Amino acid sequence: MSRNVLITGASSGLGEGMAREFAARGYNLALCARRTERLEALKAELAQQHPELQVHVMALDVNDHARVPEVFQALRAQLGGLDRIIVNAGVGKGQPLGTGGFEANRQTAETNFVAALAQLEAAMEIFRTQNRGHLVAVSSVSAVRGMPGNVTTYGATKAGLASLCEGLRIELKKRRSPIQITTLYPGYIRTEINEKVRNTPFIVDAQTGCRAMVKAIEAGRSVHYVPAWPWTPIGFVLRLLPEALLAKVF
Repeated sequence: MSRNVLITGASSGLGEGMAREFAARGYNLALCARRTERLEALKAELAQQHPELQVHVMALDVNDHARVPEVFQALRAQLGGLDRIIVNAGVGKGQPLGTGGFEANRQTAETNFVAALAQLEAAMEIFRTQNRGHLVAVSSVSAVRGMPGNVTTYGATKAGLASLCEGLRIELKKRRSPIQITTLYPGYIRTEINEKVRNTPFIVDAQTGCRAMVKAIEAGRSVHYVPAWPWTPIGFVLRLLPEALLAKVF
């Protein structure tokens, strides 16, 4: 059973919530993010609640691409190996195309796709060397179809991340590799990233959402919507709706 888990973007939101859930299940943790003061506070909290576990933290800006493999390898050394790496770091900026919001869209694309690619590269280098491991990427229900307005670029980046993971799964199955790849499609979970979003149907609190994510990860599923209800049927329907109907819904 996997016992050493690395999570990026662990200083807040889904990363922070998943860290708590994994600690409650007895996993050692390697946590990285830009805001080290929040990481240290989380480490102190988890050490008090779970003194038997190892919790290591390191500063990481995922847009510093050269730093990503350095941090992953350092945390791997501190824990004596990594069984699971969760590519979670991301931003929720975005503006409708053609409205002067290129900078926000660029930052979203670079963090959610290019920086995610750097994380996937670093994770797979470790797992290929070990010939084992479980790579998890946090995509989004917004990746299922092209989305309008402020979500256009965000959804496209998450779709790109999901496509990378699908390609990896196919490659690894072809090679009969023991390395696992999981893509999570979260619906609306109440975190900092969506606190300014007006329309958030079926939103759940962070604890409920993160618990569902960790449960899906531990199940080793290739693709999973979280929470499963109602997002699994919603995701299925979204894939089938004509664009004219999507325009009315969104």
